[in-house]
Amino acid sequence: MRLKVGDTIPDFTAKEATGVLFDSRTVIGKKAVIIYFYPKDNTPQCTAQACGFRDNYAEFLKFGVDVIGISADGVASHQEFIQKFNLPFRLLSDSDNAIRKLFGVPSGLFGLLPGRVTYLVDDKGVIQMIFDSMIGMRHVSKMLAKMIK
Repeated sequence: MRLKVGDTIPDFTAKEATGVLFDSRTVIGKKAVIIYFYPKDNTPQCTAQACGFRDNYAEFLKFGVDVIGISADGVASHQEFIQKFNLPFRLLSDSDNAIRKLFGVPSGLFGLLPGRVTYLVDDKGVIQMIFDSMIGMRHVSKMLAKMIK
């Protein structure tokens, strides 16, 4: 089943780039957050998307919204990606795609790649917006536009 606008984000856990176990209940329902699923660290679209969120992170924080990125990459890959591009937000490792399945994130490019979907979640844990596109920077601009409205 695919999550939709108005749904409450289900509880999940995953390893952060630091190796620490992240529990969604420590953030979801306590503050607004952007959760974005992306295919792979260090690929052109994924890097552009991560850097777009990085470059606008202060703006998102100004609106009280944090950012969390999720992919199947492991902790070591996420550590390198964060260091290489100075990413100020959490990256979570969903190595078994359990969180991707929990959210119902579809595959992209005719099922050849993991999908790229971004969720804007309010401080009660309810999805306010979903954006699905394989073009990474569109996710950043769509989320910014929603903040400014």
